Amino acid sequence: MKIGIPKALLYYKYRIMWRSFLEDLNCEVVVSPNTNKAIMDTGENYSIDESCTSAKIFMGHVSWLIGKCDYILIPRIESYANGDTVCTKFYALYDICRSTFPEAKFICYNVDYAHHQTEWKAYKQLGEALGASVFHTRRAYLNAKNELTVYEKILQSNQDDLIHSDNLKVLIVSHPYNIYDEMLGTPIIRFLKDLNVDVFFADIPDSADMCAKSKHLSRSMYWHYNKEIVGSISHYESIIDGIIFLTTFPCGPDSLTVELLLRKIKGIPMTNLVVDSNTGEAGLHTRIESFIDIIAEKKKRGDEYVG
Repeated sequence: MKIGIPKALLYYKYRIMWRSFLEDLNCEVVVSPNTNKAIMDTGENYSIDESCTSAKIFMGHVSWLIGKCDYILIPRIESYANGDTVCTKFYALYDICRSTFPEAKFICYNVDYAHHQTEWKAYKQLGEALGASVFHTRRAYLNAKNELTVYEKILQSNQDDLIHSDNLKVLIVSHPYNIYDEMLGTPIIRFLKDLNVDVFFADIPDSADMCAKSKHLSRSMYWHYNKEIVGSISHYESIIDGIIFLTTFPCGPDSLTVELLLRKIKGIPMTNLVVDSNTGEAGLHTRIESFIDIIAEKKKRGDEYVG
């Protein structure tokens, strides 16, 4: 059985786990390619105007997979064990895709701790849908979970190695599906590295730890994925020289979160990059280069920055 996975949104968070689990159950995994102009344009055609650019890109990847696999995996995630919820797009996408692409076949797993639907229960139901025994599903789930944990620890170790570098250090506060997307974040990362800047990624530190540290900046934030990346600011504030917020237009949770942080954080230079399908690299490069010049001069002078 071929299972298609759109290379967008939660792919960048769970791809290691998904591939391990599905392949352990003897499924062939088909992943859509890196985001390109054609995929982005297709996603926009299948989306309403009010949908954020990240969600539009997801629709483009779903469209690309149709006809190339037996089922397309679209998880439905609504709430986590600590009571956090997520943006509505993460628990609406499955239904939206079924309505938008009636000719396609989708497979889903549902995580909703508020209604006692744990991650294990979700994967158990996914395994049953794929015809696997509970024993086989349990083994595949635990192996996949372990692979993801090991991978995340390696990423954390590699990022920690940058702490003692003498280069300028910039923290990108954004969701992984924006940071690592070929059309959204990858050009920004390349340009920063060309400027000899060490890039720290907000999504890499431990999720539970970052959610706890996010309370240093806001005790009322309840979007789980925003808390994960906001906590990284408290985690790295003593070693970074600047912060780049990267959001897609017109994301509601991110716009509110960034506005909050711009008002509350003092002493660290910050800039907010809002991107969509019409954003040009030249304009982004100009803004980033100016920002790097500012923090480089600040570090050279040792001046206190008033943000």
